[in-house]
Order: sequence, then C-alpha cells, then structure tokens
Amino acid sequence: MERYLGLDVHAASCTLSVLSASGQEIRRQVLETNGSALVGALQQLSGRLHLCVEEGEWSGWLYEILSPHVAEMAVVWPEPKKGAKSDALDARGLADRLRTGRVERVVFKAPRQYAKLRDLARVYTLLTRDVTRTKNRIKSLFRRRGVDCSGEAVFQSSTREAKLRELPAALRPAVKLLGVELDCLEELRAEAEEAMLEESHRYRIAKILETAPGLGPIRVAQLLPIVVTPHRFRTKRQFWSYCGFAVVTRSSADWVRQGQQWVKSQVALTRGLNPNHNHTLKAIFKGAATTVIANTRPNPLREDYERLCAQGTKPNLAKLTVARKIAALVLAMWKHEEVYDPTKKTTLSPAEP
Repeated sequence: MERYLGLDVHAASCTLSVLSASGQEIRRQVLETNGSALVGALQQLSGRLHLCVEEGEWSGWLYEILSPHVAEMAVVWPEPKKGAKSDALDARGLADRLRTGRVERVVFKAPRQYAKLRDLARVYTLLTRDVTRTKNRIKSLFRRRGVDCSGEAVFQSSTREAKLRELPAALRPAVKLLGVELDCLEELRAEAEEAMLEESHRYRIAKILETAPGLGPIRVAQLLPIVVTPHRFRTKRQFWSYCGFAVVTRSSADWVRQGQQWVKSQVALTRGLNPNHNHTLKAIFKGAATTVIANTRPNPLREDYERLCAQGTKPNLAKLTVARKIAALVLAMWKHEEVYDPTKKTTLSPAEP
C-alpha cells in the first residue's frame, strides 16, 4: 500500500497531506514544527511512505530526522505557482508531484557527513564577506572626501591613524568605529579559518585534494562539505553541470529536407553556461584556475592556457577550460584517492559556451 506525503513547513506549523496511489487525499493534518510531533505523525501512518518536502532552511534537519521513518524522501526545489495558494494546497501539491513522478531533480542531502566542517566553512565564508563589506565602507568614506585610499594603508591599524588626519574632524569618529569593527572581524575570521582547517585535516582525503593545482587548504575545506562524495557523479560531465561549467545549447527546426530524406541540420547554438549550479563550487574552481594561470612557475595547465590563447581562444574561455580541467582532475583524484600527478596529462580543447 503506497502512501504519498507532502509536508509544507513553516516556522511554527507544518501541514501534512497524505495521498493514496490513486491521488485521493486520505488525510490532512496541521502539526507543530517539532521533531517529536513530526516523527509521531509518520509512525501513525501505515503502508509504504514516500515523503516530499521543499528545499529551504529546515530541509536538512527534516531529512535527518524523518528519512529513517519513510521508504523514500525527496527534497525538491519550489516550483512557480499560479492561482490560489495555501498551506494545504502546497502540501497536497508536493505529495502529488512525487506520486505522478514530476520530480525532475532531487536535492542531495547528507546532513550527518562533514556536519561540523560544513558549518565552520559557512561561518568562514560569512565572515570573509563581512570583512570585504567593512573594507568597502571604510574606503567609501575616504572617497567621499576626495582622499586617496589606494592600497591597504586605510585598513592597517598601524597606518590608519595617519590616514585619518587627512579627513575632516567630523568624519573621523565614524571611520574609527568601522576600523574597530574591521579589526574584530579579521580576528574572528582568523579563528574561523584555523578551526575550519583543523576540522578539514581530520579527513585523509583533504590532504590528497590539496595537491590538486590551484586548490589550497581553504578551498578544499569549502569543497568537501558541498560535494560530500564524488560517487554522486557518474562522469565529469555531471560534475561540470553541478559546478556551473556545462554548456547550454538551443536549437529549433532541427530537421531539413535533402532529396528524399530528412537530415538533421547543424543549427544548435550555444547559449552560455547552465544557470542552475552551486555558486560556491563554481567560485572555488574559477579561483583555482586564476591561481594556476597567475603562477609564474611552469605547469601543464598554464601551458595549455597559453596554447589556447595563442590559437585564438578568448582568455575567458581558455580560463573556463582550465577550470573544467581542474574540476575533472579533482573528481578523478577523489574517486581513486590519488594525489595529483602532472605526468598524467591530457590535451585541453576549448570550451565554447
């Protein structure tokens, strides 16, 4: 007996809708957003349970506590809706999506793997953004008064006082306060980085991936809790799509008449890269490609980048090709648990988004 469940989740309450295999709603219940209450509601249901929830703030926690109590649990992206909307309709819609097989992509969830590292990496990223934001605010105050603020002098506590004398007296207290905030944030970021790297180095695979070109300890620590396992991806092309490196093409009127036969015309046009991807992962590999290209020491990937540019490939496309190659290398190294070997070299062909 198959039962399809949709759970619409909010901060205080959850709406549970239960459908039969034929699509008839046999139960609707409003529950408190509480782990015990949700698990108890599932345990009261009979049959083979299939649960669907939307991706959001609670999805990781819900997957952790509810997946052991159902035969299947799918976390899906919200889909655009038109017309009437309510918690009951949303819950039933989620259950019906699962019942009718309209779930195209399921969000991968592994909340218990790399759990501590995931939170530390997230905090490090947030603190890094806060540091950048505070630096921009400090520089904006100097620019407003036409004071040269190039370089790092306005950020260093040892040289900041000298730069403050160039500002009007009324503006100095505000800059001082932002300077104190910057010093505190940089100290916190250093602590977060130390804790993140310490946790990352508990895993053997981290030391292996750090040998990949352009990937240092920080990028590997951010990479691990996002990918979790390389076996999610059958080939490098699925991994490229997850990283935002898959080329998107569009075509129309694909078939043309030649004599008595229909043949496929060469009308497919590239339309850039896939927009549905993990943005942090894309930043990691594009940053790694930038590091490799800027490295003055000879290395195979930099040589390939220069060769592609010499052949007429645009620098941004050549850089994308290097990023795709690094992503493929990391996937292979992770699957086989092998350190980077520059002698195992393949020729790069330019990506054409």
